[in-house]
Amino acid sequence: MSADFTSVRNHNERAVFEAVQSHADRYPGLAHNPELLADVACVALNRLAPRYIRHEVDFVFYLSERERGDSERQLLDAVEYAFGFVQARTAMRARG
Repeated sequence: MSADFTSVRNHNERAVFEAVQSHADRYPGLAHNPELLADVACVALNRLAPRYIRHEVDFVFYLSERERGDSERQLLDAVEYAFGFVQARTAMRARG
């Protein structure tokens, strides 16, 4: 019998995607470009340690309140950095 791994996912993916969507309006040069928003999500995810889960409750159950708060701050910092990074790279390409 083989194992079914289809329910395994990185918790940060959904959280980063939501954060990128909710912060996009602050970056008008990127907000309406789906390709650049996907780049922002990739940069942010690459700055975060993966948190693999099968069910959302797994993430909530196994972390302390402090760890959840730290994780949220790290996620928001990564998204903020990613927007700045992609915005700067886009501006450099436009000039070059």
